[in-house]
Amino acid sequence: MTHPLIERLIAELEYPEVGLANHDDFVARAGMNVLFFPGDPQTVRDATDVAVVLPELVKAFDGQLQPGVVTDTFGDGKQLKHRYGFTEYPALVFVRDGGYVGALTRVQDWADYLNQIKNLFTAPTKRPPGFKVPVVAA
Repeated sequence: MTHPLIERLIAELEYPEVGLANHDDFVARAGMNVLFFPGDPQTVRDATDVAVVLPELVKAFDGQLQPGVVTDTFGDGKQLKHRYGFTEYPALVFVRDGGYVGALTRVQDWADYLNQIKNLFTAPTKRPPGFKVPVVAA
């Protein structure tokens, strides 16, 4: 399930739709790549807000952010979500030159977006947190 504001990112702004088949090529591109995981816009109330904010972030960083959209929440998106280890939608996952840098989840204040993303440009790449399964003692 998608929403016109999310579809606009792909149809009008020509952000690539990212799935398992093209994920590795997308994140391997030089520079800062950002994967937008909106989640299901029927149940994730901030999904459309971030869909509106993302193009503004691309403009604010003068084209230094290369966005892609993960629309298949329950198929490829679920596997990619586990790979990056975030727990809340919507999420922006930042990958620089193929290496994971960090993720921002839920909608943020504009100043927080700008400050956090600016810091991600100089942050070292690291291993994504991955999906955590809680361990319960018997």
